[in-house]
Amino acid sequence: MKVTKLKEELRQATPEQLSETLEELRKQLFTLRVNSSTAHVKDYSQFQKLRRSIARVMTELHTRTGD
Repeated sequence: MKVTKLKEELRQATPEQLSETLEELRKQLFTLRVNSSTAHVKDYSQFQKLRRSIARVMTELHTRTGD
């Protein structure tokens, strides 16, 4: 997914949807970490992509809630 498309979707999402997205991304990162320790991961750039997506969602959440 392109970054600009992701940013636009995050801006249009409700805080509840952002929380769900954040939880899903964290689960994906956890799964990727487990797979990397137990098996071979083909694309290690996924780690960075997931971490950045998590940061984008968290930034949008904090911007809206004011925390």
